[in-house]
Formats: sequence, structure tokens, C-alpha cells
Amino acid sequence: MNTSVEISGMRLKNPVMNASGTFNPADYEEYIDIGRLGAVVAKSVTLNPRHGNPPPRIVETACGAINSVGIQNDGAENFIAEKLPSMRKFNVPLIASIAGLTVEEYGLVTDIMENGEGIAGYEVNISCPNIEAGGKAFGMFEEYTYKVTRTVKDRATRPVIVKLSPNVADIVKIAKAATDGGADALTIANTYLALAVDIDTGKPLLGNVLGGLSGPAIKPITLRLVYEVRKALDIPIIASGGIATYRDALEYLMVGADAVQVGLMNFNKPDIMIDIIDGIEKFLEAKRIEDINDFIGSLEV
Repeated sequence: MNTSVEISGMRLKNPVMNASGTFNPADYEEYIDIGRLGAVVAKSVTLNPRHGNPPPRIVETACGAINSVGIQNDGAENFIAEKLPSMRKFNVPLIASIAGLTVEEYGLVTDIMENGEGIAGYEVNISCPNIEAGGKAFGMFEEYTYKVTRTVKDRATRPVIVKLSPNVADIVKIAKAATDGGADALTIANTYLALAVDIDTGKPLLGNVLGGLSGPAIKPITLRLVYEVRKALDIPIIASGGIATYRDALEYLMVGADAVQVGLMNFNKPDIMIDIIDGIEKFLEAKRIEDINDFIGSLEV
């Protein structure tokens, strides 16, 4: 039985990986065999270190959580020197995540990442606040989605995966802007802009007021986004949003995703991705499906 998939030249032994910012291999290697994963996605890095948003940074909600970490990281140079060497040992494709506050910063981070050994590809986080557009995310605009993608693609020698924001009126238009900019694949999608308040104190529950909703609550919405983009575009898609079981992952694959990312549930159950991989394999065996690629996009409408 074949469970391997290919994303723009990257061969994955199975379609399961983590979502950026939810999984540090060094913290999980005592719980799971990281070599069984399809890929590992690193936490987003910016050109310079960022302290992130003020606390509180995360609050639980019904069927999910809202977070406002703010891309806290030690900068791109530190990632290459300190983080990358320990991440290379797991014998799985490593996808670096690039972020920035200006279009040019994305390019400068890409230049630094090009010096790193063992990176299989780049995921471009365009949900960052764009100081050139009043603090709204790059991914909310077709123009900036194109510009950021083109800037990274022009400097990259590795596959470029653009992670779309779901906080848009028409996800297909944004996806098209990314593909026009040279994206080799898309991740659909980042978290949903959300708010939580305390009726006793009369204040927001997050220090940054607004945050990003993730968890099982968003799966049906993100499933629709993947379905819409798959109908419109022929480009590899990595689905990310609310995956808690192997059946969730298979739903995304059925509507046309080529791979999936698991996010919030990594905090609740450290071996969740292994459970999902095992579940997918058992499902394929029970259905007598010899190649997972025959299942991908098999939804009948």
C-alpha cells in the first residue's frame, strides 16, 4: 500500500505534517517517532527577533482556542545557526516558515534561509500584519499576496508554499494571486480572526484583544475553502484547520487536498499525528485502496 504523496517535488512518506508554531520536534521526540511524519514545518521566523504580543496569549473556546502569540521568534539568523541543526536529524522533509512585516523583509528572510542546509521548502506566512497597509494582513489583499509570493519565489531555489489567510471575501482570488506570483503549492488556511471577552471584568480575554481561532470548530469552514480552491485551480494543496482525527484528515484529502497539517491538537495529545497516520493506513486497507493518491480528490458531487 502506498501512502506517499508529492508536493511540488517534495516526496512525503505520508500526507501528515504539523502546522507551523504548534510542534517543536525537540519537545516531542520522547513521545513519538518523528521519522514517521510526512514532513515537519518549523515555526515562522522574521528578519529580526520579535517578542510577540502581550499576555494573555491564548484562551480556550468551545471546540477550539483563540491565540495571539504574535510570531515570537529569535530571528532568521538565529534559526539557521541554533534551531536548524537539531531539526535536520529526523530524516523527514523540513519546511521552513517565512514571515515579515514588509514585502522586502520576506525577501531578506528568504536570502538567509537559502544559506541553511537541509531545508526542503518554504511555507510563506502571509497572515502577518503588513505595516505598508495599515496593519492588515498581507493575505487579505490580492496585490500584496502576489508581491510577497513573487519576492520569495524570485530568491528561492526551493519549493514555495503560500499559507493563505481565511479572512477574505473570496479565497479563490487570493489563491490565484499566489499562483500568479509563482507559488508552487498552497496551505489552506491560517486561523480565523476572533474575539473573546470577559463579561465580569468587561475586558478582552487576550492581551492583544483579537486573535486567531483554531480547533475543530473551524474544520467545516476550511473544508469549504479547500473544496473551492481545488475546483478552481490545479495546484498542490496542504489543508490545515481543525483536524482532530484521521477521519478529519481523510475528509480534506477527499475534497482535493494533497496533504494535511495538524495544529492545536498537538498540544492536547502529543501523539495525535501518529494516531492519524495509523488511522489513514487502516482506512485504506479496509477499503482496499492500494494508493492514497487514488483517494485524493475522490469526492463525488
